[in-house]
Amino acid sequence: MPVIPRLNELLPDISAWRRDLHQHPELLYDLPRTAAFVADKLKAFGCDRVQTGIGRTGVVGVIKGRTNQSGKVIGLRADMDALPITEATGLPHASRNSGLMHACGHDGHTAMLLGAAQYLAETRAFDGTAVVIFQPAEEGGAGGKAMCQDGLMKNFGIQEVYGMHNMPELPIGSFAIRPGAFFAATDEFIIEVIGKGGHAAKPHEAIDPTVTASHLVIALQSIASRSLDPMKALVVSVCSFRTSSDAHNVIPDRVRLKGTVRTMDPDVRKMAEEKIRLISTQTALAFGATAQVDYLPNYPVMANAPAQTEFAARVADLVAGADKVNRDAPAIMGGEDFAYMLLERPGAYILTGNGNSAMLHHSAYEFNDAAIPHGASYWVKLVETALPTT
Repeated sequence: MPVIPRLNELLPDISAWRRDLHQHPELLYDLPRTAAFVADKLKAFGCDRVQTGIGRTGVVGVIKGRTNQSGKVIGLRADMDALPITEATGLPHASRNSGLMHACGHDGHTAMLLGAAQYLAETRAFDGTAVVIFQPAEEGGAGGKAMCQDGLMKNFGIQEVYGMHNMPELPIGSFAIRPGAFFAATDEFIIEVIGKGGHAAKPHEAIDPTVTASHLVIALQSIASRSLDPMKALVVSVCSFRTSSDAHNVIPDRVRLKGTVRTMDPDVRKMAEEKIRLISTQTALAFGATAQVDYLPNYPVMANAPAQTEFAARVADLVAGADKVNRDAPAIMGGEDFAYMLLERPGAYILTGNGNSAMLHHSAYEFNDAAIPHGASYWVKLVETALPTT
């Protein structure tokens, strides 16, 4: 029985919730409507406890099984926030909030976990406690970290924690997972190159930070190509280059570079920071300029625990069949702040198919409602398998 029949029955309702959330996207921690929507649903389902304001605007629901002989508690996490993107889908339920869009499917993640919560509260066919976690600020705000700092794991007694994300181009009804490092650490840097401004007709009287910064952009690429074991992963991308002047005939006095570093290994992460600082200061020095580096550690590597990964894969087998569960999914250089939760408790993060849609963070992206019964069934089967009744 791959998909739970009751969840197919609930699909029109869950899809309607998803589309309502899609029409009203909210950013980072500023989720008054979304958080209230989730809390109201959990209360209506009859959850034993609903608490808001965890990690500023996170919502947690507690669902107790028929029995609690095991004393086991597992957490299921979904993210709620949208992105600062103008939607270009033209759909009837497109965003009504200008400049904001659910372009990563967090509306679908929230809806699937709500559907699972309703089913679990109705049936309670498990021994122990399921904690449903609705997290703010995944998109750059470290909401997972904020919830953990507010005592999420300790206060709710969570022993294991699981997450899920949709993936375009992965067929509907299929899953992908891997043990160990799955999503990358996502650091950021700002490099201020300071020279001496002057007239463009007299470059010899200036110290041109534009030329210096241009050499620096090229030099930074040597970190991955010449300082790293080619069998390891590293991305160093300079994504913004801005001079302090926009005139045709002015040599500016400074240039600001911004970029990101993606790594899968703590030692590589440390090496990359050291090399960025060294290359920046020494390249600038060679041109008579100076460089100030502001290195900003961001999300850590998201690493799945081996035992929980295999367990999650077995649960996915129950929903999709073993032939539709990839246990050796490729590592992804994108970031995911579920990493903070996995630093506190063992667990696993799985991908579920979104079919032939635009890619995540694209203005034409749309979560596929056909994925809902599969994702919600995964959550339910995970709870009932992890917390079996005797």
